[in-house]
Amino acid sequence: MGGVTSSVAAKFAFFPPDPPSYGVVDEEPPPPGVAPAGSDAAALSRRVLMTGVLWREGVEARRLRTRRGTEIIAMYVGCPKASLTVLYSHGNAADLGKMYELFIEFSARLHVNIMGYDYSGYGRSSGKASEANTFADIESAYKCLVEVYGTREEDIVLYGQSVGSGPTVDLAAHLHHIRAVVLHSPILSGLRVMYSVKKTYWFDIYKNIEKIPLVKCPVLVIHGYK
Repeated sequence: MGGVTSSVAAKFAFFPPDPPSYGVVDEEPPPPGVAPAGSDAAALSRRVLMTGVLWREGVEARRLRTRRGTEIIAMYVGCPKASLTVLYSHGNAADLGKMYELFIEFSARLHVNIMGYDYSGYGRSSGKASEANTFADIESAYKCLVEVYGTREEDIVLYGQSVGSGPTVDLAAHLHHIRAVVLHSPILSGLRVMYSVKKTYWFDIYKNIEKIPLVKCPVLVIHGYK
């Protein structure tokens, strides 16, 4: 029943660009004898080239294997002056191609490293978008920052925009030393976007309103008014 509910919710919650706004070409082939999805291969990370965007110095893209068996595309923008790294979960109807120039400008103006990633089923990431998959997606992006780029947890700022607030809040609730969280036009929950409900139902997705008390680091909320 939970899987059916999640599938129905996904049809209303996720709107990946179609077609994707960029392409990828593998720079590194998969290592020989890679174990199947769900094993220790979950930490797999290999470089790819993004096509359809203008190459910029300091930009690197990778294909990451998640614990749920999908392969997502992540983009890292390095800044020599950076002391902080932003892990950015983008909003709906967007992918890395659409966010590419924004990420580069974001990094240059704020002097931060930034990693963005495409959810399963978005851009050139495999699989289908679902709440559970986005949680696995952001975990893989976070692990890549720590294990590949040597980023310390206390130097990471989590940034979630719109639907991206879901995986952002979920990850922040499980980490204890994150520097800060930025929620840009966040949602209270999936159901609360459509209806003015006061109760949290079991079939709702992205229950941010229930998880935010578990986030102990500083939180900045950016929101507009009608």
